[in-house]
Amino acid sequence: MSDQSRLFQAGPDPFGRTWNVQFRWLQTGISIRHADTVDVKFFVTPDGGEPEEKVIALPHHALLSATSKRGSKLSDPYCLRMAAAHLRRMIETSQDMEKTLVTLTPEDVMAYDQQSTGVTVRQPA
Repeated sequence: MSDQSRLFQAGPDPFGRTWNVQFRWLQTGISIRHADTVDVKFFVTPDGGEPEEKVIALPHHALLSATSKRGSKLSDPYCLRMAAAHLRRMIETSQDMEKTLVTLTPEDVMAYDQQSTGVTVRQPA
């Protein structure tokens, strides 16, 4: 996963387009939507297209679970990397691109955590 999560290109999408992605802000969802999430907002622009906003909502409990299992702390850069990874997948697959707000599942958070750190944490049986 690329360390560059603030300004990057993603794609190609299923239509062959490359998208320019710009990080805008990160804040707790409780302050704006009464949701227990960390919301990360991006502006995405396809080649020759109009900019769109995308907000990736990361469930707070899933973030805490992923980081505590590795013994690390939850941080803004970590949240930004998780959201950017999901946005890249959205663009490459065109999944959920019609939505402005996309909430990750706890399983998504764990998968991106493992992808980001290279550490696989086994779930209890």
